[in-house]
Amino acid sequence: MSRSVRIANEILMHFRSQRKLQGEVSLSETLDADQEGNSLSLMDVISVEDNMLDVLDARDSCQKLRQSIQDCLTPREAMVITMRYGMDNKAPRTQREIATQCGISRSYVSRIEKKALEKLKVQMEGEPGRRMK
Repeated sequence: MSRSVRIANEILMHFRSQRKLQGEVSLSETLDADQEGNSLSLMDVISVEDNMLDVLDARDSCQKLRQSIQDCLTPREAMVITMRYGMDNKAPRTQREIATQCGISRSYVSRIEKKALEKLKVQMEGEPGRRMK
């Protein structure tokens, strides 16, 4: 067998083996080199942020806030805060919208909101004065 036939066979075998692996990708396969000459793999290029702890912390904070709303606010204060900050799975409402819906003045909604936020701050910081209904 001549040298050119062997080379042609090697090339053909290479392409056949590549076709078998066509649908497979290795995350550690080198793709390219970065600007400093270091090799880059698919794993280096595809980044997944590890934000599980942030998500769990946010979920814990939301649960604590909802519990604090239930524990230390009057029903009217809880309603205003829930509506104002969209905690009822609806868009947050303005003080005017809340006032219209509740049949009270906007300035009264503002006072209720301010007092409720102060209570929640105390509750969330763990200071004395819990259950301030």
